[in-house]
Amino acid sequence: MAKSYYSTVFEQTTDQVWEAIRDFGTYTWAGSVSESFLEEGKSGMEVGAIRNARLGRTSLFHRQRLLAHSDLDRFYTYEFCEPFPYPIRDCIVTLCVTPVVDGNRAFVEWSATFDCESDEHDHWTTYFAHEVWAKALESLKHRFSQPA
Repeated sequence: MAKSYYSTVFEQTTDQVWEAIRDFGTYTWAGSVSESFLEEGKSGMEVGAIRNARLGRTSLFHRQRLLAHSDLDRFYTYEFCEPFPYPIRDCIVTLCVTPVVDGNRAFVEWSATFDCESDEHDHWTTYFAHEVWAKALESLKHRFSQPA
């Protein structure tokens, strides 16, 4: 089982960051996601909701199913649905926002466990952390820095 992990600190409060990302169906804050929607009219906080996300101008949508959602603990967990967008299996992902008391900031963690070919372990753990999550969270930081 492989594990990928990325974390960062936002200058915004935990509530501000959570408000921006809490709706599982709204994923365009990630920057590289050009479109996202939920199947069957479900809510972005409803366990079982399936999100379709399109990266950039590609014609492929990546499907992800919400497994857990907590406003109290400010996290959600989801899984990739078939067909998998990457050559991995059994991928479970969690995005969590935690308060940093010093400075009233937000600590954001994004992690996943998954199976992949052993010779691709380093590639995929690095790819998710630095090519997907780091860039998505940097895009969110950029959005916060823009005038309202």
